[in-house]
Amino acid sequence: MNTSAPTYKVLVIDDSNTIRRSAEIFLKQGGHQIMLAEDGFDALAKINDFEPQLIFCDILMPRLDGYQTCAIIKRNEKFSSVPVIMLSSKDGVFDKARGRMTGAQDYLTKPFTKDQLLTAVQQFGSASQGNH
Repeated sequence: MNTSAPTYKVLVIDDSNTIRRSAEIFLKQGGHQIMLAEDGFDALAKINDFEPQLIFCDILMPRLDGYQTCAIIKRNEKFSSVPVIMLSSKDGVFDKARGRMTGAQDYLTKPFTKDQLLTAVQQFGSASQGNH
């Protein structure tokens, strides 16, 4: 593993404990700082303190779904430039289009591999650097 790769603060929002755990393990192996949230409300409560540089957000969640969560985050001036990557168990064209409409940068299908996750972090995390 290239140790000189930049590290990022990543927020992972997913109601599945399994997905949160695997994301946490993969991201920690990549040297990143992680904050886990189990739904949109949980994420919104934590985002100000954690100040993530990248957000992975599940689409199907109780109470506040991923699209609503993404839209709320993007409406906040402080986080409007933070890349959001939607997570979904179905690889739907409609989901991708809807995700883009709410401001999501990309879309990852679950279950994702460690490589997919870390590649996305490097790709989009670097994009958020230019906005600070």
